[in-house]
Amino acid sequence: MAVMKQSKVSQVAGLKKILKRCSNLGRKQDDLDVPRGHFAVYVGENRSRFIVPIAYLNHPEFRSLLHCAEEEFDFGYDMGLTIPCEEVAFLSLTSALR
Repeated sequence: MAVMKQSKVSQVAGLKKILKRCSNLGRKQDDLDVPRGHFAVYVGENRSRFIVPIAYLNHPEFRSLLHCAEEEFDFGYDMGLTIPCEEVAFLSLTSALR
Protein backbone atom coordinates (compact mmCIF):
# COMPACT_ATOMS: atom_id res chain seq x y z
CA MET A 1 0.00 0.00 0.00
CA ALA A 2 2.85 2.41 0.85
CA VAL A 3 4.48 1.79 -2.55
CA MET A 4 1.22 2.61 -4.32
CA LYS A 5 0.85 5.85 -2.31
CA GLN A 6 4.46 6.83 -3.06
CA SER A 7 3.83 6.22 -6.77
CA LYS A 8 0.80 8.55 -6.69
CA VAL A 9 2.82 11.22 -4.88
CA SER A 10 5.54 10.88 -7.51
CA GLN A 11 2.98 11.26 -10.32
CA VAL A 12 1.46 14.35 -8.71
CA ALA A 13 4.91 15.92 -8.27
CA GLY A 14 5.69 15.22 -11.92
CA LEU A 15 2.43 16.78 -13.10
CA LYS A 16 3.05 19.86 -10.95
CA LYS A 17 6.47 20.24 -12.58
CA ILE A 18 4.89 19.94 -16.03
CA LEU A 19 2.18 22.49 -15.22
CA LYS A 20 4.76 24.92 -13.84
CA ARG A 21 6.85 24.53 -17.00
CA CYS A 22 3.78 25.05 -19.18
CA SER A 23 2.75 28.17 -17.29
CA ASN A 24 6.27 29.59 -17.63
CA LEU A 25 6.09 29.12 -21.39
CA GLY A 26 3.14 31.51 -21.51
CA ARG A 27 5.40 34.38 -20.49
CA LYS A 28 7.45 34.28 -23.68
CA GLN A 29 6.64 36.48 -26.66
CA ASP A 30 6.08 33.43 -28.93
CA ASP A 31 3.31 32.11 -26.72
CA LEU A 32 1.03 35.14 -26.66
CA ASP A 33 -1.34 33.34 -29.04
CA VAL A 34 -1.81 30.37 -26.69
CA PRO A 35 -5.38 30.42 -25.36
CA ARG A 36 -6.09 30.02 -21.67
CA GLY A 37 -6.18 26.35 -20.67
CA HIS A 38 -3.71 25.32 -23.39
CA PHE A 39 0.05 25.13 -23.84
CA ALA A 40 2.47 24.95 -26.72
CA VAL A 41 4.66 21.95 -27.49
CA TYR A 42 7.24 21.42 -30.20
CA VAL A 43 7.30 18.07 -31.98
CA GLY A 44 9.59 16.22 -34.36
CA GLU A 45 12.83 17.04 -36.11
CA ASN A 46 11.41 20.29 -37.51
CA ARG A 47 10.08 21.28 -34.08
CA SER A 48 6.58 21.94 -35.40
CA ARG A 49 4.53 23.89 -32.89
CA PHE A 50 1.22 22.53 -31.61
CA ILE A 51 -1.22 24.07 -29.13
CA VAL A 52 -2.76 21.41 -26.88
CA PRO A 53 -5.33 21.61 -24.09
CA ILE A 54 -4.11 21.17 -20.53
CA ALA A 55 -6.77 18.43 -20.19
CA TYR A 56 -4.38 16.16 -22.16
CA LEU A 57 -2.32 15.94 -18.97
CA ASN A 58 -5.07 13.67 -17.62
CA HIS A 59 -4.28 11.03 -20.26
CA PRO A 60 -1.59 8.45 -19.42
CA GLU A 61 -0.47 8.27 -23.05
CA PHE A 62 0.22 12.00 -23.19
CA ARG A 63 1.94 11.95 -19.80
CA SER A 64 4.16 9.18 -21.14
CA LEU A 65 5.26 11.49 -23.97
CA LEU A 66 6.02 14.21 -21.46
CA HIS A 67 8.03 11.77 -19.37
CA CYS A 68 10.12 10.96 -22.46
CA ALA A 69 10.58 14.68 -23.05
CA GLU A 70 11.75 15.16 -19.48
CA GLU A 71 14.24 12.31 -19.77
CA GLU A 72 15.64 13.56 -23.07
CA PHE A 73 15.64 17.33 -22.55
CA ASP A 74 14.84 17.94 -18.88
CA PHE A 75 12.28 20.65 -18.25
CA GLY A 76 14.98 23.29 -17.88
CA TYR A 77 15.42 23.29 -21.66
CA ASP A 78 14.98 26.88 -22.92
CA MET A 79 13.72 26.01 -26.40
CA GLY A 80 10.16 25.24 -25.30
CA LEU A 81 8.52 22.01 -24.27
CA THR A 82 9.82 19.60 -26.92
CA ILE A 83 8.21 16.19 -27.46
CA PRO A 84 10.70 13.63 -28.84
CA CYS A 85 8.51 11.80 -31.32
CA GLU A 86 7.53 12.02 -34.97
CA GLU A 87 4.79 14.45 -35.90
CA VAL A 88 2.66 11.67 -37.39
CA ALA A 89 2.70 9.73 -34.10
CA PHE A 90 1.90 12.90 -32.13
CA LEU A 91 -1.02 13.77 -34.39
CA SER A 92 -2.33 10.22 -34.17
CA LEU A 93 -2.21 10.29 -30.37
CA THR A 94 -3.79 13.72 -30.02
CA SER A 95 -6.58 12.89 -32.46
CA ALA A 96 -7.37 9.79 -30.39
CA LEU A 97 -7.53 11.92 -27.22
CA ARG A 98 -10.15 14.32 -28.61
